Amino acid sequence: MKDDELERPQGLKIRQGIQDAMTYSLPEKKFTPSEIDLVEVNITLPDLGKNFVNYRILNLTDVHLGQWVNPEYLSDLIDYVNTLNFDLATLTGDYFSYVLDGYEDSLKDSFKKLKAKDGKFGVLGNHDHWMGAEKIRKLFKESDIVDLSNDVCVLSRGEDKLNLAGVDSSTVCADNLDKVLAKLDDCPTVLLAHEPDFANESSQTGKIDLQISGHSHGGQFIIPKVETTPFRGPNSTKYPVGLYKIRDMMQYTSKGLGTNSFRIRINCNPEITIITLKSDKRQRIKIE
Repeated sequence: MKDDELERPQGLKIRQGIQDAMTYSLPEKKFTPSEIDLVEVNITLPDLGKNFVNYRILNLTDVHLGQWVNPEYLSDLIDYVNTLNFDLATLTGDYFSYVLDGYEDSLKDSFKKLKAKDGKFGVLGNHDHWMGAEKIRKLFKESDIVDLSNDVCVLSRGEDKLNLAGVDSSTVCADNLDKVLAKLDDCPTVLLAHEPDFANESSQTGKIDLQISGHSHGGQFIIPKVETTPFRGPNSTKYPVGLYKIRDMMQYTSKGLGTNSFRIRINCNPEITIITLKSDKRQRIKIE
């Protein structure tokens, strides 16, 4: 589907105006590590090879550059992320909201300096398509990010393998799960999917072990003690925040970095996620 064939939000220009108004009227948001949640999650994958045990996947999602997140904030955040311990970086969509012009170079510079030992991989979100998917894919390439939209990369460590897969945004009907399934190797699979409710489809295949998503921003408001949100938008109604098990598949939804429409978060800090993979196999320790 071409960008000019997409059905964009009817109030796009109004939302662009709201974004501009918030950007220029509210104080600059400064990055402070204490005001962001560094969430560490251990997830067990069936038949995970011993060489991928304790493998650490960093996930950043929903930057929405130009609203809550300004260029300086993102640059400082990436500097902080580069001090963390992880093997691979994943990006799960919505890098812009309703305004792209003037922010492309800032996003490229920040993503380019993001360091990951085993590479950087990303998929697109619905906002990225509304702003121009090909522009985002070009930015990916210039930032050394592998575009995993409807694609698979097989990672290898010794004799062990891990599928890292991705689907394009289901909100704009750009997803093609059949294409992904045809490329999977016979090993555990981690799927990047911007919209968390895509888990309803991916979990039915029996071939996906973990789906990592964003899109919801955690609702930008989380009910204390209940740890969920009443504000659930399209494609994030069932799995809006945190960890879920759907059939035999695990699903994790990050609260993301930015905000959409309203620059506010209540009991719902921005999030950097590190997922550590575990095995359900008992490891035999050789004693000499």
